[in-house]
Amino acid sequence: MKLFLAEPFASRWLDSDPFEAAFSLTGELFRDMGDRRTTRFECEGGAYFVKTHAGIGIGELLKNLLYLRAPVLGAENEYRAISRLAELGVETMTAVAFGRRGWNPAYEKSFLITRALEPTLPLDEYCNPQVLSAMGVSERRALVRRLARISRTLHDNGINHRDYYLCHFLLDTSPAMDTVAVSKRPLYLIDLHRVQIRHRTPRRWRHKDLAALFYSARRVGFDERDVACFLVEYKQQPLRTARDENRRLWQAVREDADQLHRKGIRKGYHT
Repeated sequence: MKLFLAEPFASRWLDSDPFEAAFSLTGELFRDMGDRRTTRFECEGGAYFVKTHAGIGIGELLKNLLYLRAPVLGAENEYRAISRLAELGVETMTAVAFGRRGWNPAYEKSFLITRALEPTLPLDEYCNPQVLSAMGVSERRALVRRLARISRTLHDNGINHRDYYLCHFLLDTSPAMDTVAVSKRPLYLIDLHRVQIRHRTPRRWRHKDLAALFYSARRVGFDERDVACFLVEYKQQPLRTARDENRRLWQAVREDADQLHRKGIRKGYHT
């Protein structure tokens, strides 16, 4: 068993079974995937999210292994990812409670509680062609370079996200930020349950992350000049060098982004 409790949960659950307490928390249900649920709740004046994992079952585990996919077995992967991103200086969630118990990976129970990041807005909802135009070229490029630095930090340290869309970047929209440039506001990377952490990020997973980011950025109005700006910052090279030395990588990124676009049309996500 593994257990981590910070306040206020360390005190509140001192004489309770933390697993029973976490699984019985109630509030606004955000996601219900059967074995995995995400709920927003409030405690002692603070807002939190709890993710509970009840175990994927032997059938789902075998299916993932059959298709050579790494199954998400519980909350520990996201808990580890939060810690690693914090070490690297990438803004993300703050974990205040985590637990895992059970010896069978198909049936283990786990939970993760994080502080709610409020008020925030997903970057793909905040950005649109009008907003990007109103930012001005300098501020828009500053935002692009920031996304590139975050991406480089992850990939250069053996991390790939696997759902690396703009919707998983939360921009601080609190009143205190009204006069702060978008590129300088807190920008939190979330939804880390599928993150992979290695010594080195494989080329395949690096370009899958970049394709997802490119696809979602193009959807909200970022253009080819923004791509060039991103490329220079991400590779830390002059544009011609970055483009010429990494031509195959960027071609694969574009092809994957186009495939994601076609999939979105096929599934009715957009036209």
